[in-house]
Amino acid sequence: MAVEKVNLSEKLGRITEYWSPRIAATLNGQHVKLVKLLGEFVWHHHDDEDELFLVVRGRLVMRLRDREIEVNEGEFVVVPCGVEHQPYAAEEVEVLLFEPADTLNTGNVRSAHTVDAPASI
Repeated sequence: MAVEKVNLSEKLGRITEYWSPRIAATLNGQHVKLVKLLGEFVWHHHDDEDELFLVVRGRLVMRLRDREIEVNEGEFVVVPCGVEHQPYAAEEVEVLLFEPADTLNTGNVRSAHTVDAPASI
């Protein structure tokens, strides 16, 4: 496999759908995914996987059952496995996700936002 750099702005510029993660890289059984978010996602949790949300551009609100965490550009939040959460973006936000390759984006629920097999970008 060739060693290549990834330009986040270029890759994110190719994404036109919201809530549809794309695989930007794979390492050690993990996926680095890029996604654009707008509006609210479904409440869900992941039984076995932690998730990292790094805000590249914009502002993400990570809703938890007991509080909300505002995540701004250059910041990230890790949601541990088993913690119910709901990502929310009042305006478009660009996010880098880091999670195990077999992580389903909607975790323990299925919805119109479920992406069974994210495409590479």
